Amino acid sequence: MGSETPRLDHARDDFTKEDPWRVFRIMAEFVDGFELMARVRQPRVTIFGSSRAADGSPSYEAARALARRLVQEGYAVVTGGGPGIMEAANRGAAEARGCSVGLNILLPFEQKPNPYASHRMEFHYFFCRRVMFVKESSGVVVMPGGVGTLDEFFEALTLKQTGKIGDLPIILFDRPYWQGLLSWMRDTLLAGGTISPEDLDLLELTDDPEEVVAILKRRIRRIEFNARQGG
Repeated sequence: MGSETPRLDHARDDFTKEDPWRVFRIMAEFVDGFELMARVRQPRVTIFGSSRAADGSPSYEAARALARRLVQEGYAVVTGGGPGIMEAANRGAAEARGCSVGLNILLPFEQKPNPYASHRMEFHYFFCRRVMFVKESSGVVVMPGGVGTLDEFFEALTLKQTGKIGDLPIILFDRPYWQGLLSWMRDTLLAGGTISPEDLDLLELTDDPEEVVAILKRRIRRIEFNARQGG
């Protein structure tokens, strides 16, 4: 028998043809995301949290109240645009007649856009969406959540640890919920030498919306001070 050129299976053939074109979809998501966020004139605070928090639960109501308070201080509220704590934060911002941004991710389950965002966009790619969460943000508040929330939290922490997002406040909201994780980081990571003592200083921990506002104001004062020193 004569030799034959090996034939790629159909799935792989489709993949190799599609993959280079995926770059253009990624570029389009970045362009659309940057344009959307440019329309938000207020300083922005991103709130992360569980998509499974029920309406009326303590975490839901805490996020709703925090978002209202942030709007009163002149901030826009940014969330992942889905249900649970994301819905609560967008809802609180809308109730305070503020700017409420929802950056939803297209998933086959669980994540449906909530109706409270005044500015919204749907993403195919997590990494494009995460850039919008932290780019030019004034702070990140991490409410109780699961795997997705932890992923967002640790990515923000890594960016801050490596100097990619400056002194962006990363605030863990709900002391009892986060205390176990912080204890593990101290007793296991720090004790094992896999993080430095100053890494734990990159985080703030609170239960109080007023303390969140105070942390954000301290950052503004630092920026203004540094600007004066530089001038």
